[in-house]
Amino acid sequence: MGVDPGLTRCGVSMVEGGAGRTVRAIAVDVVRTPADMDLSQRLLRISDAAEEWIQTHRPEVVAIERVFAQHNVRTAMGTAQAGGVIALAAARREIPVMFHTPSEVKAAVTGSGTADKKQVTAMVTRILGLAAPPKPADAADALALAICHCWRAPLLERMARAEALAERARQQYTQRLEQQRKAVRG
Repeated sequence: MGVDPGLTRCGVSMVEGGAGRTVRAIAVDVVRTPADMDLSQRLLRISDAAEEWIQTHRPEVVAIERVFAQHNVRTAMGTAQAGGVIALAAARREIPVMFHTPSEVKAAVTGSGTADKKQVTAMVTRILGLAAPPKPADAADALALAICHCWRAPLLERMARAEALAERARQQYTQRLEQQRKAVRG
């Protein structure tokens, strides 16, 4: 499940990854909340939609765009809050949540971390073999997040295993050094 969080428009998508880089679109939508609605009610509407999507589609993982820095602090806060309620909905069902930066998503889908929305939409349309570009851009971004995760997940898993292996080796080495120091002193 890919999520492009936002208070006004929150893109949600579901894709299925296959062998290699094969990805198939299952569903996409945009959850909208009016700007004049109370913040808690807007977050509740997004949370309810996330719960429904998770219940309906039963994702193996939820990939959410990481809020990084935006010029408008209020927009960044709303985006982070929307992403947070979706992460909470997944966590309640013990579904792993992964966060990807906008540049990671753009690079995965277009080959350039600085691609614009039009390029991302064009590539999402092409990768998924869609008859028409997903609209609005939040829908395309949610699909791009899901694609990015499908393509990056195997690499991220290999890196995590390598890091864990390296940490175990470091601990064993430290223990051997300590044993040798004790042997020399004692």
